[in-house]
Amino acid sequence: MSAATDTLVGARPKAAEAAALQGHGMGIGQSVATALEALNANKLRSLLTMLGIIIGVGAVIIMIGLGGGASASVAQRLQGLGTNLLTVFPGSTRFGGFRAGAGSQNTLTQADADAISNNIVGLTGVSPVISGSVQAVYNGQNWSTRVQGVYPIYQQIENWTASAGSLLQTQDEQSNARMVVVGQTVVDNLFGNGNTGSGKPSSAVGQTIRLNNVPFTIEGVLTAKGGQGNEDDVIFAPFSTTKERLFNRTYVNQIVLQVTDAKQMGTVQTEVTDLLRQQHRLVTPTNDFNVLNLNSIIQTAQGITQTLTLLLAGVAGVSLVVGGIGIMNIMLVSVTERTREIGIRMAIGARGGDVLSQFLIEAVALSVTGGIIGIIIGVAGAGVVSHLAGWATVVSPGAILLAFGFAAAVGVFFGYYPARTASRLDPIDALRYE
Repeated sequence: MSAATDTLVGARPKAAEAAALQGHGMGIGQSVATALEALNANKLRSLLTMLGIIIGVGAVIIMIGLGGGASASVAQRLQGLGTNLLTVFPGSTRFGGFRAGAGSQNTLTQADADAISNNIVGLTGVSPVISGSVQAVYNGQNWSTRVQGVYPIYQQIENWTASAGSLLQTQDEQSNARMVVVGQTVVDNLFGNGNTGSGKPSSAVGQTIRLNNVPFTIEGVLTAKGGQGNEDDVIFAPFSTTKERLFNRTYVNQIVLQVTDAKQMGTVQTEVTDLLRQQHRLVTPTNDFNVLNLNSIIQTAQGITQTLTLLLAGVAGVSLVVGGIGIMNIMLVSVTERTREIGIRMAIGARGGDVLSQFLIEAVALSVTGGIIGIIIGVAGAGVVSHLAGWATVVSPGAILLAFGFAAAVGVFFGYYPARTASRLDPIDALRYE
């Protein structure tokens, strides 16, 4: 072959020619060496061919990382509300053909909560909740917030802890004590603007604040939860005290109960529904209350985020397919350029399987190398996105293996046809090719 022909087809694979001249085909090691030699002879073209795989793998890892981070964030926030929870809300009222929203009926009472606690087995705790807006005042500072009158067990049900002082105690409920625990947002607004302690939790414990002009002593400060909706803008007070001294009403806003075993959530939900129907003496099929299963909401939210993750990964995976098509196109061009070279090999003894394995190894080498580079870029890119945008990302080993395996499969799938085309060339026609 001339020097011009050598330049066109790339470096002549010496291992292939040596094996053929010895009258036998190439082993797998020789095929790999020959394939890498051919790719090395066309570095720029090889890099451009890998670009689609690199972008595809990197995009898949970043998308799966973002989706996994979103799923973990949602799960963490929902778990922060408590686990295995059932919440009973009042039903809705009707005015002619108009139906008000859920909770517009005043159908739940403390007696309902106590009946659930006394008659339903398998519960960790039950608490009625009576809530409303109040104006909190301390040393010239005031803040509009919400007060929730609860049994002490409610704090454990909802996973609250104290960052200073202590939570509400059983004796507070029994003695109608004017004691409260306050959220960090309340502390910041009452004790932070020039008042004692500059918003530190310890500065609030033991102080007396006025809620709608009724004095209460701060027994503790709740550990901040953060998140949307500002859960920390809240004050907990004993249920009995709140009911009699602040709101003076008999109905409650909701009843919260925690089931011991998650597998019994459905059974307990049914039992609670039946019991409340008896309590309310309902004869019609319609209930004047609603029982909400928080575990179902958690599962639904996680299912949605998982679906979105798969959707994002699928969109990113399209670029891998596009990269595979690029590999196939380049390999077909390579077969055309190296037709005469293939003819010489086959004329001096190389078998079709040798040619097939060489071109297939070249395609797989391109996709695997591109996959490795894409993994590096994807992991780094996920970290950059997390840092700059403030989004949580979770890059699991499974996601990396999935992206890498798919990249390798793309190389085999899209590289087989060009390799098969090369292996089926007729040596005589190939030698005549100019």
